[in-house]
Amino acid sequence: MATDTDLLCSYARDRSESAFTELVQRHINLVHSAALREAHGDASMAEDVTQAVFAELARKASSLFRHPALAGWLYTCVRQMAANVRRAEDRRQRREQEAQTMNELLTSDPSESVWRQVQPVLDDAMHELSEADRTAVVLRFFDERSLKEVGLALGLTENAARMRVDRALEKLQRLLSNRGVKSTAAGLTAAITAGAVVCAPTSLAASVATGAHAATAATASTTFTVLKLMTMTKLKVGVISAVAIASVATPLVIQHQAQVKLRDQNQALRQRADQLTELQEENQRLSNLVAQANGSLALSKDQLSELMRLRGEAAMFRKQTNEFQKLREENRRLQESLVKAETNSMPYEVDPAFAQHRQKSRIAKDFALALVLYALDNQDQLPTSFDQAARYLPEALKADPVLDDTAEFIEMTKQFEIVYKGPREALTKPGDVILIRERQAWQTPDSKWAKAYAFADGSAQVHVEPDGNFDAWEKQHMISSAPAGE
Repeated sequence: MATDTDLLCSYARDRSESAFTELVQRHINLVHSAALREAHGDASMAEDVTQAVFAELARKASSLFRHPALAGWLYTCVRQMAANVRRAEDRRQRREQEAQTMNELLTSDPSESVWRQVQPVLDDAMHELSEADRTAVVLRFFDERSLKEVGLALGLTENAARMRVDRALEKLQRLLSNRGVKSTAAGLTAAITAGAVVCAPTSLAASVATGAHAATAATASTTFTVLKLMTMTKLKVGVISAVAIASVATPLVIQHQAQVKLRDQNQALRQRADQLTELQEENQRLSNLVAQANGSLALSKDQLSELMRLRGEAAMFRKQTNEFQKLREENRRLQESLVKAETNSMPYEVDPAFAQHRQKSRIAKDFALALVLYALDNQDQLPTSFDQAARYLPEALKADPVLDDTAEFIEMTKQFEIVYKGPREALTKPGDVILIRERQAWQTPDSKWAKAYAFADGSAQVHVEPDGNFDAWEKQHMISSAPAGE
Protein backbone atom coordinates (compact mmCIF):
# COMPACT_ATOMS: atom_id res chain seq x y z
CA MET A 1 0.00 0.00 0.00
CA ALA A 2 1.31 3.45 -0.93
CA THR A 3 2.50 5.65 1.94
CA ASP A 4 1.31 9.21 2.55
CA THR A 5 4.62 10.47 1.15
CA ASP A 6 4.17 8.45 -2.05
CA LEU A 7 0.68 9.84 -2.55
CA LEU A 8 1.84 13.41 -1.89
CA CYS A 9 4.66 13.02 -4.41
CA SER A 10 2.25 11.64 -7.01
CA TYR A 11 -0.16 14.51 -6.51
CA ALA A 12 2.48 17.27 -6.48
CA ARG A 13 4.33 15.86 -9.49
CA ASP A 14 1.48 14.64 -11.70
CA ARG A 15 -1.56 16.37 -10.14
CA SER A 16 -3.05 12.89 -9.68
CA GLU A 17 -6.61 13.24 -8.48
CA SER A 18 -6.75 9.57 -7.48
CA ALA A 19 -3.70 10.01 -5.23
CA PHE A 20 -5.21 13.06 -3.54
CA THR A 21 -8.58 11.32 -3.16
CA GLU A 22 -6.82 8.40 -1.42
CA LEU A 23 -5.16 10.85 1.00
CA VAL A 24 -8.52 12.47 1.75
CA GLN A 25 -10.26 9.13 2.35
CA ARG A 26 -7.38 7.98 4.56
CA HIS A 27 -7.48 11.00 6.88
CA ILE A 28 -11.01 12.44 6.49
CA ASN A 29 -12.33 10.94 9.76
CA LEU A 30 -9.45 12.33 11.83
CA VAL A 31 -9.70 15.84 10.32
CA HIS A 32 -13.50 16.05 10.41
CA SER A 33 -13.68 14.83 14.04
CA ALA A 34 -11.10 17.41 15.19
CA ALA A 35 -12.90 20.10 13.20
CA LEU A 36 -16.22 19.10 14.76
CA ARG A 37 -14.77 19.60 18.23
CA GLU A 38 -13.17 22.90 17.26
CA ALA A 39 -16.56 24.00 15.92
CA HIS A 40 -18.28 22.94 19.15
CA GLY A 41 -20.60 20.57 17.31
CA ASP A 42 -21.47 22.90 14.41
CA ALA A 43 -21.53 20.38 11.53
CA SER A 44 -21.65 23.04 8.80
CA MET A 45 -18.62 24.87 10.18
CA ALA A 46 -16.78 21.56 10.68
CA GLU A 47 -17.26 20.71 7.01
CA ASP A 48 -15.99 24.16 5.99
CA VAL A 49 -12.90 23.70 8.18
CA THR A 50 -12.35 20.21 6.74
CA GLN A 51 -12.58 21.65 3.23
CA ALA A 52 -10.07 24.38 4.12
CA VAL A 53 -7.57 21.90 5.66
CA PHE A 54 -7.45 19.70 2.58
CA ALA A 55 -7.28 22.73 0.32
CA GLU A 56 -4.22 23.80 2.33
CA LEU A 57 -2.81 20.28 1.97
CA ALA A 58 -3.25 20.47 -1.81
CA ARG A 59 -1.56 23.87 -1.88
CA LYS A 60 1.43 22.76 0.22
CA ALA A 61 1.74 19.20 -1.12
CA SER A 62 5.16 19.78 -2.64
CA SER A 63 6.60 21.06 0.67
CA LEU A 64 5.32 18.18 2.84
CA PHE A 65 7.32 15.30 1.30
CA ARG A 66 9.67 15.02 4.26
CA HIS A 67 7.12 15.52 7.03
CA PRO A 68 7.44 12.52 9.40
CA ALA A 69 3.69 12.16 10.08
CA LEU A 70 1.05 13.73 7.86
CA ALA A 71 -1.67 12.95 10.43
CA GLY A 72 0.05 15.21 12.96
CA TRP A 73 0.34 18.06 10.45
CA LEU A 74 -3.34 17.74 9.52
CA TYR A 75 -4.39 17.77 13.17
CA THR A 76 -2.45 21.00 13.82
CA CYS A 77 -3.76 22.55 10.60
CA VAL A 78 -7.35 21.97 11.79
CA ARG A 79 -6.89 24.45 14.62
CA GLN A 80 -5.37 27.09 12.35
CA MET A 81 -8.17 26.80 9.80
CA ALA A 82 -10.83 26.66 12.51
CA ALA A 83 -9.53 29.96 13.91
CA ASN A 84 -9.77 31.57 10.47
CA VAL A 85 -13.32 30.31 9.93
CA ARG A 86 -14.37 31.24 13.46
CA ARG A 87 -13.29 34.86 13.03
CA ALA A 88 -15.38 35.07 9.87
CA GLU A 89 -18.41 33.51 11.56
CA ASP A 90 -18.44 35.55 14.81
CA ARG A 91 -20.99 38.05 13.54
CA ARG A 92 -23.39 35.32 12.39
CA GLN A 93 -22.97 33.26 15.53
CA ARG A 94 -24.33 36.14 17.65
CA ARG A 95 -27.56 36.09 15.65
CA GLU A 96 -27.75 32.29 15.75
CA GLN A 97 -27.20 31.90 19.48
CA GLU A 98 -30.88 31.85 20.39
CA ALA A 99 -31.75 29.28 17.72
CA GLN A 100 -28.84 27.06 18.73
CA THR A 101 -30.07 27.07 22.32
CA MET A 102 -33.58 26.02 21.22
CA ASN A 103 -32.21 23.17 19.09
CA GLU A 104 -29.74 21.83 21.68
CA LEU A 105 -30.05 18.04 21.84
CA LEU A 106 -29.14 15.60 24.60
CA THR A 107 -26.97 13.31 22.48
CA SER A 108 -24.57 11.98 25.12
CA ASP A 109 -24.80 8.50 26.58
CA PRO A 110 -24.69 8.02 30.41
CA SER A 111 -21.96 5.42 29.96
CA GLU A 112 -19.71 8.01 28.32
CA SER A 113 -19.36 10.34 31.31
CA VAL A 114 -15.57 10.57 30.96
CA TRP A 115 -15.83 11.56 27.28
CA ARG A 116 -18.42 14.25 28.14
CA GLN A 117 -15.86 15.82 30.49
CA VAL A 118 -12.94 15.39 28.09
CA GLN A 119 -14.59 16.54 24.85
CA PRO A 120 -14.84 20.33 25.51
CA VAL A 121 -11.20 20.67 26.61
CA LEU A 122 -9.42 17.86 24.76
CA ASP A 123 -8.11 19.88 21.82
CA ASP A 124 -6.93 22.79 24.01
CA ALA A 125 -4.94 20.34 26.14
CA MET A 126 -3.61 18.49 23.07
CA HIS A 127 -2.20 21.68 21.61
CA GLU A 128 -0.29 22.37 24.85
CA LEU A 129 1.72 19.17 24.32
CA SER A 130 4.98 19.31 22.42
CA GLU A 131 4.76 18.47 18.72
CA ALA A 132 6.40 15.07 19.26
CA ASP A 133 4.04 14.11 22.11
CA ARG A 134 1.00 15.44 20.27
CA THR A 135 1.90 13.48 17.13
CA ALA A 136 2.36 10.30 19.18
CA VAL A 137 -1.11 10.64 20.76
CA VAL A 138 -2.71 11.47 17.40
CA LEU A 139 -1.15 8.45 15.66
CA ARG A 140 -1.90 6.00 18.50
CA PHE A 141 -5.44 7.00 19.55
CA PHE A 142 -6.85 9.34 16.87
CA ASP A 143 -5.45 7.55 13.79
CA GLU A 144 -5.63 4.12 15.56
CA ARG A 145 -2.10 3.06 14.57
CA SER A 146 -0.32 0.15 16.22
CA LEU A 147 2.75 0.86 18.34
CA LYS A 148 4.89 -0.59 15.57
CA GLU A 149 3.40 1.84 13.05
CA VAL A 150 3.82 4.75 15.49
CA GLY A 151 7.46 3.83 15.89
CA LEU A 152 8.02 3.69 12.12
CA ALA A 153 6.40 7.10 11.66
CA LEU A 154 8.49 8.71 14.42
CA GLY A 155 11.74 6.87 13.65
CA LEU A 156 11.62 4.87 16.93
CA THR A 157 11.59 1.23 17.94
CA GLU A 158 8.31 -0.29 19.05
CA ASN A 159 9.32 -0.20 22.74
CA ALA A 160 10.48 3.41 22.44
CA ALA A 161 7.18 4.29 20.76
CA ARG A 162 5.29 2.64 23.64
CA MET A 163 7.23 4.74 26.16
CA ARG A 164 6.68 7.91 24.14
CA VAL A 165 2.91 7.28 23.95
CA ASP A 166 2.68 6.47 27.69
CA ARG A 167 4.58 9.65 28.66
CA ALA A 168 2.49 11.77 26.32
CA LEU A 169 -0.71 10.28 27.75
CA GLU A 170 0.46 11.06 31.29
CA LYS A 171 1.15 14.69 30.32
CA LEU A 172 -2.27 14.92 28.66
CA GLN A 173 -3.89 13.47 31.78
CA ARG A 174 -2.23 16.16 33.94
CA LEU A 175 -3.32 18.93 31.56
CA LEU A 176 -6.90 17.64 31.61
CA SER A 177 -6.80 17.30 35.40
CA ASN A 178 -5.90 21.00 35.63
CA ARG A 179 -9.11 21.65 33.67
CA GLY A 180 -11.24 19.66 36.09
CA VAL A 181 -11.28 16.30 34.29
CA LYS A 182 -10.61 13.54 36.80
CA SER A 183 -9.95 10.16 35.22
CA THR A 184 -7.52 7.26 35.32
CA ALA A 185 -5.14 6.68 32.43
CA ALA A 186 -7.20 3.67 31.37
CA GLY A 187 -10.44 5.66 31.49
CA LEU A 188 -8.89 8.49 29.51
CA THR A 189 -7.55 6.05 26.90
CA ALA A 190 -10.96 4.41 26.53
CA ALA A 191 -12.72 7.79 26.24
CA ILE A 192 -10.35 9.13 23.57
CA THR A 193 -10.39 5.85 21.61
CA ALA A 194 -14.19 5.71 21.63
CA GLY A 195 -14.99 9.35 20.95
CA ALA A 196 -12.05 11.23 19.42
CA VAL A 197 -12.66 10.12 15.82
CA VAL A 198 -16.14 9.49 14.40
CA CYS A 199 -17.21 8.82 10.84
CA ALA A 200 -17.51 11.88 8.63
CA PRO A 201 -20.61 12.25 6.42
CA THR A 202 -20.54 9.80 3.51
CA SER A 203 -20.53 12.45 0.78
CA LEU A 204 -17.94 14.72 2.41
CA ALA A 205 -14.77 12.90 1.24
CA ALA A 206 -15.74 13.13 -2.42
CA SER A 207 -16.71 16.81 -2.23
CA VAL A 208 -13.57 17.70 -0.25
CA ALA A 209 -11.23 15.94 -2.71
CA THR A 210 -12.90 17.59 -5.70
CA GLY A 211 -12.99 21.03 -4.08
CA ALA A 212 -9.40 20.99 -2.84
CA HIS A 213 -8.10 19.85 -6.22
CA ALA A 214 -10.09 22.54 -7.98
CA ALA A 215 -8.83 25.17 -5.54
CA THR A 216 -5.23 24.72 -6.71
CA ALA A 217 -6.00 24.51 -10.43
CA ALA A 218 -8.53 27.32 -11.01
CA THR A 219 -8.30 31.12 -10.87
CA ALA A 220 -9.51 33.01 -7.81
CA SER A 221 -12.88 33.92 -9.36
CA THR A 222 -13.50 30.38 -10.65
CA THR A 223 -12.60 28.91 -7.24
CA PHE A 224 -15.09 31.24 -5.56
CA THR A 225 -17.86 30.09 -7.90
CA VAL A 226 -17.03 26.37 -7.47
CA LEU A 227 -17.01 26.62 -3.67
CA LYS A 228 -20.37 28.40 -3.72
CA LEU A 229 -21.86 25.66 -5.87
CA MET A 230 -20.34 23.01 -3.59
CA THR A 231 -21.91 24.70 -0.56
CA MET A 232 -25.36 24.70 -2.19
CA THR A 233 -24.94 21.04 -3.28
CA LYS A 234 -23.85 20.02 0.19
CA LEU A 235 -26.92 21.70 1.69
CA LYS A 236 -29.22 19.96 -0.80
CA VAL A 237 -27.70 16.53 -0.02
CA GLY A 238 -28.09 17.17 3.72
CA VAL A 239 -31.77 18.09 3.39
CA ILE A 240 -32.55 15.07 1.17
CA SER A 241 -30.70 12.78 3.62
CA ALA A 242 -32.69 14.22 6.54
CA VAL A 243 -35.98 13.68 4.70
CA ALA A 244 -35.01 10.06 3.94
CA ILE A 245 -34.11 9.43 7.60
CA ALA A 246 -37.42 10.92 8.75
CA SER A 247 -39.33 8.30 6.69
CA VAL A 248 -37.69 5.05 7.92
CA ALA A 249 -36.49 3.15 11.02
CA THR A 250 -38.23 3.00 14.42
CA PRO A 251 -39.88 6.10 15.96
CA LEU A 252 -36.97 6.58 18.36
CA VAL A 253 -34.30 6.52 15.65
CA ILE A 254 -36.46 8.74 13.44
CA GLN A 255 -36.79 11.35 16.17
CA HIS A 256 -33.13 11.41 17.18
CA GLN A 257 -31.56 11.43 13.71
CA ALA A 258 -34.12 13.81 12.24
CA GLN A 259 -33.54 16.28 15.08
CA VAL A 260 -29.81 16.27 14.44
CA LYS A 261 -30.32 16.80 10.70
CA LEU A 262 -32.94 19.48 11.28
CA ARG A 263 -30.64 21.42 13.60
CA ASP A 264 -27.86 21.36 11.02
CA GLN A 265 -30.22 22.42 8.24
CA ASN A 266 -31.64 25.28 10.33
CA GLN A 267 -28.13 26.60 10.89
CA ALA A 268 -27.24 26.19 7.23
CA LEU A 269 -30.44 27.86 6.03
CA ARG A 270 -29.84 30.85 8.28
CA GLN A 271 -26.39 31.19 6.78
CA ARG A 272 -27.83 30.84 3.29
CA ALA A 273 -30.36 33.58 4.10
CA ASP A 274 -27.47 35.99 4.62
CA GLN A 275 -25.90 34.78 1.39
CA LEU A 276 -29.22 35.26 -0.42
CA THR A 277 -29.26 38.92 0.54
CA GLU A 278 -25.74 39.34 -0.80
CA LEU A 279 -26.64 37.44 -3.98
CA GLN A 280 -29.69 39.64 -4.56
CA GLU A 281 -27.58 42.78 -4.22
CA GLU A 282 -24.96 41.33 -6.56
CA ASN A 283 -27.71 40.32 -9.00
CA GLN A 284 -29.06 43.87 -9.01
CA ARG A 285 -25.59 45.27 -9.63
CA LEU A 286 -25.05 42.88 -12.53
CA SER A 287 -28.45 43.71 -13.99
CA ASN A 288 -27.56 47.41 -13.93
CA LEU A 289 -24.30 46.70 -15.68
CA VAL A 290 -26.09 44.64 -18.32
CA ALA A 291 -28.62 47.43 -18.86
CA GLN A 292 -25.83 49.94 -19.27
CA ALA A 293 -24.06 47.64 -21.71
CA ASN A 294 -27.25 47.11 -23.73
CA GLY A 295 -27.74 50.88 -23.97
CA SER A 296 -24.32 51.42 -25.42
CA LEU A 297 -24.24 52.14 -29.17
CA ALA A 298 -21.03 50.26 -29.77
CA LEU A 299 -19.20 47.52 -27.85
CA SER A 300 -15.60 46.54 -28.17
CA LYS A 301 -14.56 42.89 -28.22
CA ASP A 302 -13.55 43.03 -24.53
CA GLN A 303 -16.77 44.73 -23.54
CA LEU A 304 -18.83 42.13 -25.37
CA SER A 305 -16.94 39.35 -23.59
CA GLU A 306 -17.56 41.03 -20.22
CA LEU A 307 -21.24 41.44 -21.06
CA MET A 308 -21.62 37.73 -21.80
CA ARG A 309 -19.82 36.82 -18.57
CA LEU A 310 -22.07 39.11 -16.52
CA ARG A 311 -25.19 37.65 -18.09
CA GLY A 312 -23.97 34.16 -17.23
CA GLU A 313 -23.34 35.13 -13.60
CA ALA A 314 -26.75 36.78 -13.37
CA ALA A 315 -28.40 33.57 -14.60
CA MET A 316 -26.40 31.55 -12.06
CA PHE A 317 -27.49 33.80 -9.17
CA ARG A 318 -31.13 33.54 -10.21
CA LYS A 319 -30.80 29.74 -10.26
CA GLN A 320 -29.24 29.74 -6.78
CA THR A 321 -32.08 31.94 -5.49
CA ASN A 322 -34.64 29.47 -6.86
CA GLU A 323 -32.76 26.55 -5.31
CA PHE A 324 -32.72 28.32 -1.96
CA GLN A 325 -36.51 28.69 -2.03
CA LYS A 326 -36.85 24.98 -2.79
CA LEU A 327 -34.54 24.09 0.10
CA ARG A 328 -36.56 26.28 2.45
CA GLU A 329 -39.70 24.37 1.46
CA GLU A 330 -37.90 21.05 2.00
CA ASN A 331 -36.90 22.20 5.49
CA ARG A 332 -40.52 23.12 6.28
CA ARG A 333 -41.67 19.63 5.27
CA LEU A 334 -38.89 18.13 7.36
CA GLN A 335 -40.08 20.05 10.43
CA GLU A 336 -43.62 18.76 9.89
CA SER A 337 -42.32 15.18 9.60
CA LEU A 338 -40.34 15.63 12.82
CA VAL A 339 -43.41 16.87 14.72
CA LYS A 340 -45.37 13.85 13.47
CA ALA A 341 -42.56 11.48 14.49
CA GLU A 342 -42.41 13.01 17.98
CA THR A 343 -46.19 12.66 18.34
CA ASN A 344 -46.17 8.97 17.40
CA SER A 345 -42.98 7.95 19.25
CA MET A 346 -43.02 5.99 22.51
CA PRO A 347 -40.96 6.89 25.64
CA TYR A 348 -37.43 5.60 25.43
CA GLU A 349 -36.77 2.34 27.21
CA VAL A 350 -33.54 0.37 27.24
CA ASP A 351 -33.93 -2.79 25.15
CA PRO A 352 -32.55 -5.76 27.15
CA ALA A 353 -31.85 -7.65 23.93
CA PHE A 354 -29.80 -4.75 22.59
CA ALA A 355 -27.87 -4.53 25.88
CA GLN A 356 -27.07 -8.26 25.71
CA HIS A 357 -25.93 -7.96 22.08
CA ARG A 358 -23.68 -5.06 23.03
CA GLN A 359 -22.13 -6.87 26.00
CA LYS A 360 -21.44 -10.05 24.02
CA SER A 361 -19.89 -8.08 21.19
CA ARG A 362 -17.70 -6.11 23.60
CA ILE A 363 -16.44 -9.24 25.34
CA ALA A 364 -15.57 -10.87 22.00
CA LYS A 365 -13.73 -7.74 20.90
CA ASP A 366 -11.70 -7.62 24.15
CA PHE A 367 -10.71 -11.28 23.72
CA ALA A 368 -9.64 -10.57 20.16
CA LEU A 369 -7.51 -7.64 21.33
CA ALA A 370 -5.65 -9.89 23.78
CA LEU A 371 -4.95 -12.42 21.03
CA VAL A 372 -3.67 -9.72 18.67
CA LEU A 373 -1.38 -8.33 21.40
CA TYR A 374 0.04 -11.83 21.83
CA ALA A 375 0.69 -12.07 18.09
CA LEU A 376 2.55 -8.74 18.02
CA ASP A 377 5.03 -10.13 20.53
CA ASN A 378 5.32 -13.57 18.86
CA GLN A 379 6.32 -13.02 15.22
CA ASP A 380 2.68 -12.31 14.24
CA GLN A 381 1.64 -15.87 15.22
CA LEU A 382 -1.77 -16.06 16.90
CA PRO A 383 -2.13 -18.26 20.02
CA THR A 384 -3.78 -21.66 20.02
CA SER A 385 -5.46 -21.19 23.42
CA PHE A 386 -6.60 -18.42 25.71
CA ASP A 387 -4.07 -19.58 28.31
CA GLN A 388 -1.22 -18.46 26.04
CA ALA A 389 -2.71 -14.98 25.84
CA ALA A 390 -3.77 -14.79 29.49
CA ARG A 391 -1.13 -12.23 30.45
CA TYR A 392 -2.44 -9.88 27.78
CA LEU A 393 -6.02 -9.93 29.07
CA PRO A 394 -5.46 -7.24 31.76
CA GLU A 395 -4.03 -4.93 29.09
CA ALA A 396 -7.01 -5.66 26.83
CA LEU A 397 -9.33 -4.81 29.72
CA LYS A 398 -7.92 -1.26 29.86
CA ALA A 399 -9.91 -0.48 26.74
CA ASP A 400 -13.19 -1.77 28.26
CA PRO A 401 -15.27 0.92 30.02
CA VAL A 402 -17.35 -1.65 31.99
CA LEU A 403 -15.44 -4.84 32.81
CA ASP A 404 -12.66 -4.41 35.38
CA ASP A 405 -12.51 -7.82 37.10
CA THR A 406 -9.72 -9.76 35.39
CA ALA A 407 -10.62 -13.06 37.08
CA GLU A 408 -14.25 -12.78 35.94
CA PHE A 409 -13.08 -11.81 32.49
CA ILE A 410 -10.79 -14.85 32.21
CA GLU A 411 -13.66 -17.09 33.37
CA MET A 412 -15.68 -15.82 30.40
CA THR A 413 -13.16 -17.35 28.00
CA LYS A 414 -14.90 -20.68 28.60
CA GLN A 415 -17.82 -19.32 26.59
CA PHE A 416 -15.61 -18.76 23.52
CA GLU A 417 -13.24 -20.75 21.31
CA ILE A 418 -10.37 -19.74 19.04
CA VAL A 419 -11.14 -20.57 15.40
CA TYR A 420 -8.15 -19.23 13.46
CA LYS A 421 -4.72 -20.13 14.91
CA GLY A 422 -2.35 -19.32 12.08
CA PRO A 423 -0.16 -16.26 11.33
CA ARG A 424 -1.92 -12.92 10.88
CA GLU A 425 0.32 -12.04 7.93
CA ALA A 426 -1.26 -14.88 5.94
CA LEU A 427 -4.64 -13.13 5.98
CA THR A 428 -5.39 -10.92 2.99
CA LYS A 429 -8.74 -9.80 4.43
CA PRO A 430 -8.47 -10.04 8.25
CA GLY A 431 -11.76 -8.19 8.68
CA ASP A 432 -13.55 -11.09 6.97
CA VAL A 433 -11.96 -14.01 8.88
CA ILE A 434 -13.44 -15.22 12.19
CA LEU A 435 -10.80 -15.26 14.94
CA ILE A 436 -12.98 -16.39 17.88
CA ARG A 437 -16.63 -17.38 18.28
CA GLU A 438 -19.07 -18.07 21.07
CA ARG A 439 -19.44 -21.79 21.77
CA GLN A 440 -23.19 -21.83 22.37
CA ALA A 441 -25.89 -19.79 20.62
CA TRP A 442 -28.47 -17.99 22.77
CA GLN A 443 -32.09 -17.14 22.05
CA THR A 444 -33.22 -13.55 21.53
CA PRO A 445 -36.59 -12.18 22.74
CA ASP A 446 -38.00 -12.55 19.20
CA SER A 447 -37.24 -16.33 19.22
CA LYS A 448 -34.19 -16.11 16.96
CA TRP A 449 -30.68 -17.40 17.77
CA ALA A 450 -27.50 -15.35 18.15
CA LYS A 451 -23.75 -15.88 18.62
CA ALA A 452 -20.92 -13.40 19.22
CA TYR A 453 -17.89 -13.38 16.89
CA ALA A 454 -14.60 -11.45 16.69
CA PHE A 455 -12.54 -11.08 13.51
CA ALA A 456 -8.80 -11.02 12.89
CA ASP A 457 -8.75 -7.22 12.48
CA GLY A 458 -10.09 -6.77 16.04
CA SER A 459 -13.71 -5.99 15.10
CA ALA A 460 -16.64 -7.89 16.61
CA GLN A 461 -20.32 -8.52 15.97
CA VAL A 462 -23.32 -10.56 17.09
CA HIS A 463 -24.75 -12.63 14.21
CA VAL A 464 -28.40 -13.76 14.27
CA GLU A 465 -29.95 -16.76 12.48
CA PRO A 466 -33.72 -17.49 12.62
CA ASP A 467 -33.29 -21.28 12.81
CA GLY A 468 -30.10 -21.42 14.87
CA ASN A 469 -28.01 -22.93 12.06
CA PHE A 470 -24.80 -20.92 11.74
CA ASP A 471 -22.81 -23.41 9.62
CA ALA A 472 -23.32 -21.78 6.22
CA TRP A 473 -22.50 -18.28 7.47
CA GLU A 474 -19.46 -19.43 9.45
CA LYS A 475 -18.11 -21.35 6.46
CA GLN A 476 -18.01 -18.10 4.45
CA HIS A 477 -15.85 -16.44 7.10
CA MET A 478 -13.46 -19.23 8.11
CA ILE A 479 -10.22 -20.52 6.61
CA SER A 480 -8.24 -23.55 7.61
CA SER A 481 -5.24 -22.77 9.79
CA ALA A 482 -2.66 -24.49 11.91
CA PRO A 483 -0.12 -23.10 14.36
CA ALA A 484 3.45 -22.74 13.18
CA GLY A 485 5.40 -26.03 13.14
CA GLU A 486 2.42 -28.33 12.58
